[in-house]
Amino acid sequence: MNATQFKKLKGSKKIIMLTCYDFSFASALEEAGVDALLVGDSLGNVVQGKETTLPVTLDQIIYHTEMVKRGAPNTFVVADMPFLSYQISVEEALRNCGQVMKETNCDAVKLEGGEEVAHLVRRLTEVGIPVMGHIGVTPQSAKLMGYGKRGKDISDAEYLKRSAKALYEAGAFSLVLENMAATLAKEITELVQIPTIGIGAGPECDGQVLVLHDFMGLTKDRPPFAKAYFDLRAELKKAVSSYKNDVEQGKL
Repeated sequence: MNATQFKKLKGSKKIIMLTCYDFSFASALEEAGVDALLVGDSLGNVVQGKETTLPVTLDQIIYHTEMVKRGAPNTFVVADMPFLSYQISVEEALRNCGQVMKETNCDAVKLEGGEEVAHLVRRLTEVGIPVMGHIGVTPQSAKLMGYGKRGKDISDAEYLKRSAKALYEAGAFSLVLENMAATLAKEITELVQIPTIGIGAGPECDGQVLVLHDFMGLTKDRPPFAKAYFDLRAELKKAVSSYKNDVEQGKL
């Protein structure tokens, strides 16, 4: 599937997306039938144990994305562009996004930001780099904006609607809507002719994405909107206890 085909999923099915960071999980998730995988800079939190996503480097995104695409060659894979890999200049954005595409074989990149990054989206798509936008709560700017739900006041809601339209018109093939009022996410979904992928933005989006470690119940403090579909942390503890018992009793 390419970005043009991904766009056509709007209205035809709900898009199923998860984050992923390595070969083994990518392979299993492809077998499970997900539509898309996001190599998120959330790896800074759930893989590296960092407080924010800001320390994640371009080389780390390339390292993880290459593994994921190798594990899921038939799945649509999106690479998150890390902090300051695209904000400095258009030339820097072209160079870094192009490097990610060339070295990982991923299908698209994702940029955080609203109408202020629309010019970057336009230039990237002009040279053939598919771009997924990301508005609402944007973790790379959390030190400025925080993690609180977006779009609750009129001015912020209007900014987010303008941003969605600007990114769509600039050529983005999809938008992530993170932690915003569900009524606003519904408005944006109806406003743009590209798929919206929600995370904490209500059920009216065209698809949903979850951080894999939250989905599996592995993280200690997952966001309230991130549903865990099983308790891997508890299951691991039980399995290690059984393994420990077998070793101590000489069963292995």
